[in-house]
Amino acid sequence: MVPLSYQTHRGQGGICNQVLIALGGNLKGQKDSPLGQIEAAIELIIEAGLDVSQRSRMYRTPSFPLGSGPEFVNAALECVSDLPPAEIMARLHKVEAWAGRTRRQRWEPRVLDLDLLAVGEWVLPDETRFRHWANLTLDDQMKAAPSELIVPHPRLHERAFVLVPLMDIAPDWRHPVLGRTVAQMHAAIDPADLDAIHPL
Repeated sequence: MVPLSYQTHRGQGGICNQVLIALGGNLKGQKDSPLGQIEAAIELIIEAGLDVSQRSRMYRTPSFPLGSGPEFVNAALECVSDLPPAEIMARLHKVEAWAGRTRRQRWEPRVLDLDLLAVGEWVLPDETRFRHWANLTLDDQMKAAPSELIVPHPRLHERAFVLVPLMDIAPDWRHPVLGRTVAQMHAAIDPADLDAIHPL
């Protein structure tokens, strides 16, 4: 594995936050499988200075949108960090770059996808813009992507492949805008979407 170089940037006051990260991929990339890519990515996330406190099981999930490519492997991490969200995201992007991630079009097959789901009680850039992106229709989601970091992730509350792994590690985490826990958001997902997800 090629080590990555990082400088440490401490958050103001050194306050540590619970950080939730989603991992996914459906191409083998440098490893022998998407599962291998995600295992390697977890090692690099730790090297990047994020203290991993919990990790979910690995899950086999349908591609999104359905039929857009091979099945995915998905997982989630809970970390502890005093880094600001933008710095955490920058470090995750470095891990994606190591894996060979490129961005040509929305929701294409990919070797690694790291999504910053939540950082403590942060809402970025503000609640109004969070709600704008969270309320887009699927058609609009396919046409537009935010150019700025949105935290919490604007779609986490409606995606089974995110919520199922989160149930392993953070069922009681409460969304700072929507006010619902992971368990409550999971309970609202279509049972057919949940049935399509299987632990590896």
